[in-house]
Amino acid sequence: MSFARVLRSSRRDGPSGQPCAPSRHTRQIPARVASRQIVIGHARKAAMRHLMPIAIILCLVCSAGVAQQNQSGSVPNAPSASGQTQTTPQGTNPLQSSVVFFQLLQRKSVFFPDLATNAGPLDRWQKFKLAANNSVSLATISAALLGSAYGQAINSPAGYHQGGEGYAKRFGADMARSASANLFGTFLIASALHEDPRFYVRRNLSFKESLKYAAVRVVITRSDRGNRVVNFAGVLGPLAGEGLANTYYPEGNRGVSSTFIRYGADLGWKFGGHLLRQYWPSINRRLRLVPDAPPAPAPTEP
Repeated sequence: MSFARVLRSSRRDGPSGQPCAPSRHTRQIPARVASRQIVIGHARKAAMRHLMPIAIILCLVCSAGVAQQNQSGSVPNAPSASGQTQTTPQGTNPLQSSVVFFQLLQRKSVFFPDLATNAGPLDRWQKFKLAANNSVSLATISAALLGSAYGQAINSPAGYHQGGEGYAKRFGADMARSASANLFGTFLIASALHEDPRFYVRRNLSFKESLKYAAVRVVITRSDRGNRVVNFAGVLGPLAGEGLANTYYPEGNRGVSSTFIRYGADLGWKFGGHLLRQYWPSINRRLRLVPDAPPAPAPTEP
């Protein structure tokens, strides 16, 4: 027997000729890798489970909207800050409609897509595009990240538990709530009641006046004709979204009381968002964060 074969045999077998048992450290490494893969897999499944219903609804509505616009002639052009129109590709089949949907998600979602850049009214197709852009904007993603981190810190909802899987579930739920609120409010209710879901910046206001304007803007908005109306889209949209959230929230965080607790938090976030929108043009101009189009000032109340 050669020396190399003896050396390999001594490494493979123990003193008694029996195969050597793997060390404790060797056993722990595959277990850790497998555990990490399981956690990542659960996190991905949780996020997809929450976002999939909203994505399906948006895709169906998008396909219906494209088909309706094709029947009437052409898809309306999205509003532009410079006054120029942007052509939108027309979909002639479901595959092309899906391409249009994902293109509009990626095209105009910077930070606050709902800042008005002109005083002209939006049609139903433009309101749908605004709802889609709001759902994936940097503001929505940032709010979901912060809200999920806070929920992780206080373990709320408790049914999501802790760890990476718990944070992924919270983040997916927050994104789904925002998407459903935009679908119901910015698109469906605003289209049915002819409301303008955009935010008009009021210039040359003091901080106290800005606080008042941000609060009033939660319940009062403009109609498509420019009149002062109740903001049913902004008030009822989040409520409908929270009602839908009861279908995927944990068992202990469902029901009327939990729904209205989340709804109250949504209105608080909306007030804070309006105040930030009021100062966002100045903040963005000074810090040069993202290349945003200049918003249109509010022509009339509010």
